Amino acid sequence: MTFMHSTDKESWTRCFMTETLKIALLQMTSGPDIAENLKAAEEMVREAAAQGARFILTPENTCHMRSPQSEKLKSAPVEAGHPAIGRFSSLAQEMGVWLLTGSLSIRLEGEERIANRSYLFDDTGKTVATYDKIHLFDVDLPTGETHRESDLVRPGDAAVVAQSSWGGIGLTICYDLRFPHLYRALAKAGAKILTVPAAFTVPTGQAHWETLLRARAIENGAFVLAPAQTGEHQGGRKTYGHSLAVGPWGEVLADGGDAPGIALAELNLADVDKARQSIPALRHDRPFDLKDSE
Repeated sequence: MTFMHSTDKESWTRCFMTETLKIALLQMTSGPDIAENLKAAEEMVREAAAQGARFILTPENTCHMRSPQSEKLKSAPVEAGHPAIGRFSSLAQEMGVWLLTGSLSIRLEGEERIANRSYLFDDTGKTVATYDKIHLFDVDLPTGETHRESDLVRPGDAAVVAQSSWGGIGLTICYDLRFPHLYRALAKAGAKILTVPAAFTVPTGQAHWETLLRARAIENGAFVLAPAQTGEHQGGRKTYGHSLAVGPWGEVLADGGDAPGIALAELNLADVDKARQSIPALRHDRPFDLKDSE
């Protein structure tokens, strides 16, 4: 597994390991119009900052959710001209907050595909890290709902831990949640906070969302922050909502319910060390062979 680490020395000079952090998870119902979605997201970021949040997270597909996939491809801007990147960078600087844009659709030049990409901005507006979704949602659900994300999205190939004044932040997106080895690798690489911006379907959300998020938190002794899409989108797609903040002992700290809005939580970063000292499982991995029964 390839790892990317942010290495902003200026940020490290300014940083100190703070013990508490107020976070905000923005729950959205993104539509097909990028400008409208960015306006809605900006208003929520401003409100969250006014309520004291220092780390604000938006969901997957913040810029737009559009159907069919061919229309999303046509409407996705290239990175150099993407209206969300400069806007969120400036907003982070203006508000003096760290801002994770859960994911944007980035048209890849020379390809008929996009990147599903997260952007992490620090409180000066600098892009600290980006992450391209590794695991793509290709499923046929029992309800008859079918998704082929790989038809549109080029998968990423690098795990990312960004450095912050609160410790390492491990970046993931949505379907990554079902691959626990990714989160263990991020935790072992120094992540104390794991982010999971998502657009979970309703049936999988009802069955698995909270259970998987709490499991990833417990397994790694880390905070898990999961801002989500909710409601009905263009083409009839429905998302589950319930943005969750989960503590390193598996406790739910905030639940965004099923309506658009802001879920706030106060994180005590010392709880990570307490959980990992109580159950030091990250230090207990052992090599093993897998044998077939004879």
